[in-house]
Amino acid sequence: MHPSFMKSKIFAAIALLIMTFAFTLPMITFHGVLNKIHEDKVDEIPSLAYNVWNFYNEGRYKSTTTPEIAHNDLKQMIETQSELGVASLPIWAVSLEAPNYPKEAFPEGIPVFFHFDGFSGEVHEMNTINHYIGMDPMWQGGMLEREIGIYALLLLSLIMVYFIAYNNKLLNFFMLVPVVLPIMFIADYAYWLYWFGHNLHDWGAFNIKPFMPTVFGDGKVAQFITHSYPTIGFYMIVAIALFSLLALMARKKAMSETEAQS
Repeated sequence: MHPSFMKSKIFAAIALLIMTFAFTLPMITFHGVLNKIHEDKVDEIPSLAYNVWNFYNEGRYKSTTTPEIAHNDLKQMIETQSELGVASLPIWAVSLEAPNYPKEAFPEGIPVFFHFDGFSGEVHEMNTINHYIGMDPMWQGGMLEREIGIYALLLLSLIMVYFIAYNNKLLNFFMLVPVVLPIMFIADYAYWLYWFGHNLHDWGAFNIKPFMPTVFGDGKVAQFITHSYPTIGFYMIVAIALFSLLALMARKKAMSETEAQS
């Protein structure tokens, strides 16, 4: 076997492992759990979902309203009716500062985190603020993406497995998908920010003109200061893209040199 074939398999395997542990595994195990909680079907939640959620929430943002006893404990979160987010790694973080949210009470402002399959953080509070400026609640955006996210990642995982197992030019083409994953996320995120900012309603207490929310960096909306930055999940996506690109380059090199020798 050409050495570059082996390199391509190793790089692809690393990308697959990162994607599995950062996104696919927690998304699968936590899939449908929030619906079961809202429908009062807590008894139907598998024990694995509790363990996975507890593990992935270590070190994550904890709301100031969440009792300390419920930190990193899904069972306690449910019993105390604390605001729950999904288990997968957050990809993008947005926080908001305002005079009526003093630093002493809200040291991190009002943060929300965007995931492939949902949200976490102060989602209810952010939706309340959005209402004041006539903006739709967050769940209105990206509904299709959240619904198909887990299936898209499973399909992508299957492509990577086939790429590792077989040498096929068609698989090289499909491996471009994880390579451009960071760009796809930012493009989709920016689109929905534009949609929210340009579809304002007249129910808001503040009457503001349509605007483009800040995609990256710091901004200001009415009396609110906003911060929008990537977080750990995005860096995992970049790592997936990088290793997928290395795998693709190594595979192309191996195939071209093998063809030249034959």
